[in-house]
Amino acid sequence: MTIRALIVDDSALIRKILSDILKEDPKIRVIGTAVNGKDGLEKVKKLRPDVVLLDNIMPVLDGLKTLAHIMKEYPTSVIIVSALGEKAEEITLTAFEYGAVDVIEKPSGVLSQSMPEMAEEICRKVRTAAKANLKNLECMRDLEPWSPKKEEKKGEKKGEKKGEKKGEKKDNRLREKVTSVRNILAIGASTGGPRTLEKLIGSLPAEIPAAVLVVQHMPPGFTASLSKRLDEKSALRVKEAQEGDRVEKGTVLIAPGNYHMEIVRNKINSLEEEVVHLSCSPKELGSRPSVNVLFRSVALVYGSRVISLVLTGMNCDGADGAEEIKKMGGKVIAEARSSCVVYGMPGEIIRRNLADLVLPLDRMAEEIIRILE
Repeated sequence: MTIRALIVDDSALIRKILSDILKEDPKIRVIGTAVNGKDGLEKVKKLRPDVVLLDNIMPVLDGLKTLAHIMKEYPTSVIIVSALGEKAEEITLTAFEYGAVDVIEKPSGVLSQSMPEMAEEICRKVRTAAKANLKNLECMRDLEPWSPKKEEKKGEKKGEKKGEKKGEKKDNRLREKVTSVRNILAIGASTGGPRTLEKLIGSLPAEIPAAVLVVQHMPPGFTASLSKRLDEKSALRVKEAQEGDRVEKGTVLIAPGNYHMEIVRNKINSLEEEVVHLSCSPKELGSRPSVNVLFRSVALVYGSRVISLVLTGMNCDGADGAEEIKKMGGKVIAEARSSCVVYGMPGEIIRRNLADLVLPLDRMAEEIIRILE
């Protein structure tokens, strides 16, 4: 079946570039373009596309308001087309709360050397979005569109808990003596992952006796914003990983976009410690960062102390790495179809009989704590 796509962007150049890219894929047909959100809404209603590629910053009716209307009135798979920059990245992360399926970086121009690679990624994401289970997006349709002032107030309010500021526990933990981590929670996610990670990591307690390592397929820049957003909404310390970061209990490290993340052992003054190593080695299964790369590295370093989670996402990234974790005595948990936005990655785990447990998202945190205890 041909996927019918609608492009909504105020830039004529971007509309042309995206149209030309999608027309090269025989499985995709561009059925229309729109110059702003208002025009886009009218065309969604008239044309009923399978996938909408939506600019996040537009005149007349901006991307968030347009998305909110689409998901309330004509639920459709929406991919946000975003430029880089802190404001655009924050708006994009809020768009996931409104029901966006994925994000692509706005193409920079037809002469870019990376254009063929970017074109393949855009087409792949459109094909994946067309398969998304919109019911599991749990769109926050009644929320008012994001603004920086609202987000600041919201962060201040959430930062307080029973008279204690959220950051205090995190700061205290950072002053603790660094020792080898007992347990590792390694997580892989793709399409639908940002909202899933928010729910899962937000449900884990500050005292969790494990370090948490995450690969989420996202373009460069967006993983930094995602880390900040998750840090605001979690009892754990969450940060985008940097070269040489220590793996520490109660800290969540998220692989930066366009970098593979591995864990290696370093020896300093006769003491061994586990640290992050980032690399730009070739993409694996079309992705960098790769879930497989992370999983293989933690299997070697931590063996049976690894609990791996394979969450919503297309294709099979994570399955080969999960095999290595199983060989070393670690555990593999796959997200159940009932809560996945896209069932590809967890489905491959189950197909290969690698899963020790298959759980819906709302049961994962409780089960993880039970295993760690």
